[in-house]
Amino acid sequence: MWRSRALAVVEVAAADDATALAVQELLAARCAIAPADRTTREPGKPGVRLCCFLDLRQESGP
Repeated sequence: MWRSRALAVVEVAAADDATALAVQELLAARCAIAPADRTTREPGKPGVRLCCFLDLRQESGP
């Protein structure tokens, strides 16, 4: 499988906390990740956002 040699910042926009954190878990299953510990909300706008950092050079740990 081809692997990029880079770092990435991923911003997830989701309807709720559970969905955003589930997406983060899926990413963590594929590569090393610096996970976010919480989501953020923008007043007056629906949904939540979560920002995490991926290291595509390393696979996730056990």
